[in-house]
Amino acid sequence: MLPDSDGFEICKYLKSESDYSNIPVIMLTARGDETEKILGLEIGADDYVTKPFSPRELVARVKAVLRRNEKKAPDINKVYIGESLEIDLNKYEVRIDNEKVELTSSEYKILNLLANKKGWVYSREQILDYLGVSDKGVLDRTVDVHIKNLREKLGQYGLFIKNIRGVGYKLEES
Repeated sequence: MLPDSDGFEICKYLKSESDYSNIPVIMLTARGDETEKILGLEIGADDYVTKPFSPRELVARVKAVLRRNEKKAPDINKVYIGESLEIDLNKYEVRIDNEKVELTSSEYKILNLLANKKGWVYSREQILDYLGVSDKGVLDRTVDVHIKNLREKLGQYGLFIKNIRGVGYKLEES
C-alpha cells in the first residue's frame, strides 16, 4: 500500500544490495494472510507484524530483531579489502589470510588513510600531512617509497593501490 511500490519489492531490493543487506527489516502491514506472512519472511524480512498491534509489542519485536542482528553486524573497527586483507583499527594490525603483515607506522597510516576512503585520491602532500610530517626538507617522493614498500608487503593486494599520474594515490578494489 505504498505509493510507488509494495513492501515486498522494497524488502527484496534491500536484501539483494550488499550495502543494505545487513539492515534488519520488520514488515509492518495490514496484509495478514498466512501466505503473505510467509512470503515476507522468505524474501528476507526479519519479522512480520500485522495491524492492529500494540506499541509495546512492536517495541519488544524491534528489540528482539536488533538483538539477533547484533551478532551479524560487521565490526566497524575493521576494514576489509578484497577477499582476505583485513585492517584492524583497534590493534593497528594488518592481516592477509589471517597472517599478520609487518608494516612500519607510516605504511600502516597510509594504508589506513587510503582504505577508509576507498576510491578517493590523496596527493603526496595530503599523505605527508596525514603522517604528521611538517619538515620542508622531506621530499614528497618519500611517499612514493612508502607506497612501493607497502605494495611489496601486501603482495597481490598491493595492486589495489593505484597511482593517479600527477596527482597522488588511491585504493581501488577492481
